[in-house]
Amino acid sequence: MVDFSFTEEQELFRSSLREWLEKNLPLEKVRENDEKERLPRELIKGIADLGLLCMTLPEEHGGVGADWVTTTIAAEELGYADISIALPVFFLVEASWGYVVDRYCTERVRDECLRKAARGDAFIGIGVTEPGGGSDVAGFQTTLKRTEGGWIVNGEKTYISGTEECKELGGGFFCVGYHDRSQLHRGMTAFYLPLDAEGVEVTKRYDDMGRMAISTGGFKMTDVFIPDEYQLGETGWGFYLTMEGFDAARLLVSASCVGAAQRAIELGVEYIKERKAFEQPLARFQGIQFELADMVAELEAVRSLIYRAAWMMNKKYEKAEPGKMPDRRLSLECCKYISMCKLMAPRLAYDIFTKVMLWFGAYGYTKECPLEMGLRGVMSYYIGAEGATNIQRVIIARETLGREYTRAR
Repeated sequence: MVDFSFTEEQELFRSSLREWLEKNLPLEKVRENDEKERLPRELIKGIADLGLLCMTLPEEHGGVGADWVTTTIAAEELGYADISIALPVFFLVEASWGYVVDRYCTERVRDECLRKAARGDAFIGIGVTEPGGGSDVAGFQTTLKRTEGGWIVNGEKTYISGTEECKELGGGFFCVGYHDRSQLHRGMTAFYLPLDAEGVEVTKRYDDMGRMAISTGGFKMTDVFIPDEYQLGETGWGFYLTMEGFDAARLLVSASCVGAAQRAIELGVEYIKERKAFEQPLARFQGIQFELADMVAELEAVRSLIYRAAWMMNKKYEKAEPGKMPDRRLSLECCKYISMCKLMAPRLAYDIFTKVMLWFGAYGYTKECPLEMGLRGVMSYYIGAEGATNIQRVIIARETLGREYTRAR
């Protein structure tokens, strides 16, 4: 049996969330946040009060125990409302990386960060990208050296979402480094890094071209002591937990891009029905109709793929015990489909924004037109945030051909 319907509760959740966002985050407010380069604290508290922050965590850990289909709905609706993608970024790093941290952390980390993050009183993010690269996790240079009661960490992370928000609210990041480089990716260990830990220096805020309302920065770790209670999972699990987090984040990234692209199409449709050329609405011209038809069909296809992947995420974690990695076979199959989503959704969203902006003519090239915010926002995920485009192709090819045909030599 195949069932493509959402539950009654999920439909109600979607409609009530859209209603709240229409009231509290109209496009004029998105533009204001983009220009001020800041997400208002009351907006963060508002979505926390709705139960959206760290919503994937179980209730006893501060979340609402949302499944991945429901969480994907939230990501899509946030992308629809905030086409600049700033608020969706804040949401999705907590829903995805917060989930992975919670699965493998100690009660101390939950008390110090996760429960606060779910209330909007702290920030939990992902800090893995380094100056030498991001998608090649096994190529990272951060090191962990064993010491009494924990680890000494040295390294640098860059292009990290939410560094300024984390400084303001408190909290920290999922990080990973080598404890034994001779073991390659099996020599990596994951840990929780409080941003205010001694030896951590926030280096800069990057002047991004989009997602202006959430910061992107970097930090250095110099002889930072990480107690054993901050280690995530077993020693040597770092690479695998990072891949687990990427899967969750890429799913929600894809949904946010689809939501933003849907909003772009609707704004475009509204415009071409009203705007006239040669004494008739632009919507009467087949050149625009055919372009619109392609967009609608392609977007619906990608949306269906995303919700299939969300369903697969639910299956992946159904029998997975907390603190234990999920079944490898299910993980790899899920990874393949999520990589398809990440390959297609940002690229399609970018194309849709570009084409719809052309419908608007000269107005589409002004900042009075909200679409330019969306173009700048989804471009960050097209370029490679949460995994470069060609990395997704590598994963899809590997899981289709077999590793013996795709392993680098």
